[in-house]
Amino acid sequence: MSTLVVVEEILRETAVPMSVREIVERAGVRLPSKSKTPDTVVARDLSMDIKRKGESSMFVRTSPGRYTLRTLASAALPSEVMLRSAAPQSMSSLSQRKPAAAAPAVPRTRENDVQGGGFAG
Repeated sequence: MSTLVVVEEILRETAVPMSVREIVERAGVRLPSKSKTPDTVVARDLSMDIKRKGESSMFVRTSPGRYTLRTLASAALPSEVMLRSAAPQSMSSLSQRKPAAAAPAVPRTRENDVQGGGFAG
């Protein structure tokens, strides 16, 4: 049984968006991977499925780190609310972001200045 089949069963059982950590905890030994980091395996498999299949993927990311089945999300949320993780952001949406605040300037004092460089002898 593949990782995505197990994830599908769990999301169908709960019928609510879940974090990767919650999915892994519910799956327990049902996950086929014996990885030391099953969260990473599940997150990777979900992300790759959504990226490769786009709108035809059975999974959808409802918010960062939370996933559900597309059929459950479309019944609960309008499609405009669902994040379209397969579609890259356009440049116009990036230009609408506010720039990061600059770090405050640190006044230079004699103690902050690097003095010398040779060995004291």
